[in-house]
Amino acid sequence: MVRKAKKEETAAPETKEEVASVPEIVIKETTPSTGVEAENIVTEKDIKEVEKERKPLQKSNTETWVPKTEIGEKVKTGEITHIDEILDAGKKILEFQMVDMLFPALDSDLLMIGQSKGKFGGGKRRAFRQTQKKTKEGNKPKFTTCAVIGNRDGYVGMGYGKAKETVPAREKAFRNAKLGIFKIRRGCGSWECNCKTAHSVPYRVTAKCGSVEVTLIPAPKGTGLAIEKECAKILQLAGIKDVWSKILGQTNTKINTIKACEMALKNLMTTRIDYDTKQKLSFTDGKIVREATVSE
Repeated sequence: MVRKAKKEETAAPETKEEVASVPEIVIKETTPSTGVEAENIVTEKDIKEVEKERKPLQKSNTETWVPKTEIGEKVKTGEITHIDEILDAGKKILEFQMVDMLFPALDSDLLMIGQSKGKFGGGKRRAFRQTQKKTKEGNKPKFTTCAVIGNRDGYVGMGYGKAKETVPAREKAFRNAKLGIFKIRRGCGSWECNCKTAHSVPYRVTAKCGSVEVTLIPAPKGTGLAIEKECAKILQLAGIKDVWSKILGQTNTKINTIKACEMALKNLMTTRIDYDTKQKLSFTDGKIVREATVSE
C-alpha cells in the first residue's frame, strides 16, 4: 500500500506541469478614450484558428480529372481555350476543374461574415459564421463562410459553403466560387478623369439585396476603393482600382451587403450601350493577363 501511494504522489506533479506548460501570449492594448491598458491572452488554439481561416486556395489536380460533361471534355482536350466561349454562350460551368485549367493563376480570399464571442457583442470579425441547432442530444453547430476568387483583371467569382466543420465549409465555398465565376465591365466613366483606361466602373450601377442597397459610382484615377472593407476585397480581385460608393440599409448583415455588391457587378454586363459610348468610356468586357504575355 505504501508503494502505491508513492507512485501516485510522483505522477501528480507531471500533470500539473503539463497544464502549466501551455504557451500563452499576453497582448497589452490601450483604449484611446480612457487610456487604460488591458491584457488579452492569446493561446495556440486561437492562432491555429486564424491560420485555418487564412489558408490559401488549394488547386485541384487537373491531370487526374475525368470530365463528366461535354464542355468539360472540350476543355480537357483543348478545344475550348478561353472562358468567354462558355460565358458568352450562356452555358453553366458544372465542373470546377474547368476553371483551374482556363485560369492557371487565381487569387482568393475569405470574407469576414462571422463574429467571434466577446463581451456585449464586441467580438472580432472572423471568416466563419457559427450557428447552432438545439436538439435532445445537444447542440449541433454548423459553420458558414464566403469565398471570393479572381484574376484581378475582369473576372471574379463568389461562393458560399456550409458544413459541420470549418475546413469542409471553406473548400465548399471555393468550389462554389469557381462554379459561379463571371466577367465584369470596366472603364473610365468619371468626368473628372477621362484617361481612357479601364480602372473604374464605366457608369453608375445599383443593386439591392434585402434592405441593403449598394451603388457603385465611377471615380477618377487615384481615388482608391471608397467602399466597405469586404466589398473592397471583391472589387480588388475583380480588377477595379478606383470607385466611389453609397450603401443604404442594415449593413451589419454582411451577407446581404456582399450579395448586393455581387449583383451590382453583374448588372454592369446587362446594360445595353451603343458603340460610340463604348469607345468614349473605353469599355473592356473581361480581360486575361496571360493573353498579353503570350502575344508578346
